[in-house]
Amino acid sequence: MKTIDISSLPVMEKQQWLQHAIAPRPVCFASTIDKEGNVNLSPFSFFNLFSSNPPIVIFSPARRGRDNTTKHTLENVLEVPECVINIVDYAMVQQMSLSSCEFPKGVNEFVKAGFTEQPATRVQPPMVKEAKIKLECKVNEVKSLGENGGAGQLVIAEVLCMHVDESILGEDGKIDQQKLELVARLGGDWYCKVDPTNLFKVPKPNTKLGIGVDQLPESIRNSQVLTGNHLGILGNVHEMPDIDASFTDDRVKNIFQYYSVSPAEMEVELHKYAAELLNTGEVEKAWQVLLCN
Repeated sequence: MKTIDISSLPVMEKQQWLQHAIAPRPVCFASTIDKEGNVNLSPFSFFNLFSSNPPIVIFSPARRGRDNTTKHTLENVLEVPECVINIVDYAMVQQMSLSSCEFPKGVNEFVKAGFTEQPATRVQPPMVKEAKIKLECKVNEVKSLGENGGAGQLVIAEVLCMHVDESILGEDGKIDQQKLELVARLGGDWYCKVDPTNLFKVPKPNTKLGIGVDQLPESIRNSQVLTGNHLGILGNVHEMPDIDASFTDDRVKNIFQYYSVSPAEMEVELHKYAAELLNTGEVEKAWQVLLCN
């Protein structure tokens, strides 16, 4: 494995390694305004949700690595501590990228990128009408992480209200992840898109604890077939399952019939079958297959 001493690298090379490795990153598309009323619109991928109560998001218009200058967004929130964070989806990603050009101060990126200004209800900066989610925020604090090029300048913003387009809501009235084609930043020019073809669910442990991989039978824990993800699924049950005497399965019968003279091969085949079941979410059935051995 290659070891990289990040502290010894030039700023731009540090950025390259880190941005490629720490990804995907959601994009904050921030609209701000200065005290003269000039509007700015700019994207930032150093962004995320950090608290629900109070509702806090943080983004970082870092000092430029090449010349240590600051960005208009940072200057604006220091003058007028308000912003709108417009969530970027696939339908607007190219226009969003265009808005990141370093236009001179006073140039309106809404106009340059072809977006429509929409008045906010609680803050002065306008919203991006085309965005399906908009967060109106007040800036609670700007925390500098340094004065050198590449240093983050954390804009700690409290969400005052959200605007959500009805087109991305499900039957329950909440945001449907399958309807919102979010985009996220990777390294260099790379992005990724969230759509139904690459969505998957991972059951979240609740108040009951999983037994853990360490409590799995040794033959399962040291399987030549089952992956770490498979073991994680098996270890997330709340207690070791019991053998179900009524469990029958034709494939299991065939495995026992054809591999009865070779216990090692039988175990491999049973684990292959269990892996297929785990891949399709049939956890209880997979357990019964594994317990047959």
